Amino acid sequence: MVSRIQNAKGEIGVPGELPAQPFTSSSRRHCLPGRCFRYGAELIIGERRPFVEGCPNLRDLGGYEATDGRRVKWGRIFRSSNLGRLTDKGLGQIKRLGIRLVCDLRTEAEAARLPNRFPDSEAVGYERLPIQHGEFEPTSVFDRIKNGDYSWISEDFMIQGYIESVERHPEVWARFFTLLSDPGHRPLLFHCTGGKDRTGAAAALILLSLGVPEETVVEDYGLSDGYNADVRQTIYDHLRPFGVDISKVEPYFTAPESRIRALLKYIDERYGSAVAYLNKKAGVSEALLNRLNEDLRE
Repeated sequence: MVSRIQNAKGEIGVPGELPAQPFTSSSRRHCLPGRCFRYGAELIIGERRPFVEGCPNLRDLGGYEATDGRRVKWGRIFRSSNLGRLTDKGLGQIKRLGIRLVCDLRTEAEAARLPNRFPDSEAVGYERLPIQHGEFEPTSVFDRIKNGDYSWISEDFMIQGYIESVERHPEVWARFFTLLSDPGHRPLLFHCTGGKDRTGAAAALILLSLGVPEETVVEDYGLSDGYNADVRQTIYDHLRPFGVDISKVEPYFTAPESRIRALLKYIDERYGSAVAYLNKKAGVSEALLNRLNEDLRE
């Protein structure tokens, strides 16, 4: 059976062979090394969602257009869900992306409960940058839900977690952007558990710092619900026998666009912009952000 994957336009396609003729300069702008998609007679270069078995919410942040017309380079920054459920096949697939550094935004308890299968050698760096929502420990969620304790789950609770991620952890974002600014750390992959909340906030800060419009940031954020659909269904199927009202716990497992919009609105109202937040609150220098813009856009 031929696998089907989503390309940069969000379309489903079948991986094809690389064309014999060299890529044009315009096609190379949208291409991940060694990958292409064939739709009948049409060849589309570029890939938003590399297929990595066991990591459904993995995607490339390349290809997004900034307000000045430049684009984020493909194959430099990847966001994903946890890497603890990679299959052996998936482990081989993710290695082909050439990742040099993995940044893990999970808490210590999360990382201990589900250790990453990648990196699996010292050839790839690993940096833990834990972000926690108040005193809330994510590893307790399933037990609490199965025991009927989920009245605390709400959209307001989730939004507050996003806001706390920027207000309580500026040192994490300072370290994260410093790591990203080092060419030796790229391609860089960052992740949390589901790849939607903490990872979504991180992706938003990166893309906004590169001049990508808010609407594009929101669209990228919204991809997680589709990519995580099968995982979410498995979770719901596991919880139903315990009498859980799925509609009441859905906010914890979904990523509605209204949530990232709420975070962006908060940052704009409090700091003026994401760049101003990074400058004023996180202490990320203008020189570092300028360097990222030169290195990561074309």
